[in-house]
Amino acid sequence: MAAVELVLLQRVEKLGQMGDVVKVKPGYARNFLLPEKKALRASKDNLARFEQQRAQLEAQNIKRREEAERIAERVGGLSVVIIRQAGESGSLYGSVSARDISDGATAAGLTINRSQVVLEHPIKTLGLYKTKVSLHPEVSIQVTVNVARSPEEAERQARGERVTGEVEDDEQIPTAENIFEGDAQPPG
Repeated sequence: MAAVELVLLQRVEKLGQMGDVVKVKPGYARNFLLPEKKALRASKDNLARFEQQRAQLEAQNIKRREEAERIAERVGGLSVVIIRQAGESGSLYGSVSARDISDGATAAGLTINRSQVVLEHPIKTLGLYKTKVSLHPEVSIQVTVNVARSPEEAERQARGERVTGEVEDDEQIPTAENIFEGDAQPPG
């Protein structure tokens, strides 16, 4: 299928800056860029209209970016606690998604959409995770996601304590040294 030419109305990560004319696949244009009003088809009329409105669009973009920077300063270092059921090994029954993180951030005082949460992979184990939240195409913050079984466990994790796979004092953690103790020689 032939690529579609679009003019970007705002910066799109991994694609281009405002005003760039880019070629993208038809589905990406039809399903994301055009409905989200991030781009216009690159026809002569639309290019002329964009050039007339360029100063206004750039001013709006600068205003939104400054607002996002103020929010980023105010909520820098935000930590979100998510309580989930998990097995003894720390594996979750299910996973933590971008929606869960956005709901937790909203409860913590930062109203965001799930589409603003950049999550490479779903979170499937207990622990602390750093995730990126995009407040604006040019402004993002790091949010710490604390996944735990209870609020008390979340507090222990936040202090740096290990909560999964804890070893009793009389139990020894197997290591390379104590596995091959005695007369037996390591295979080699």
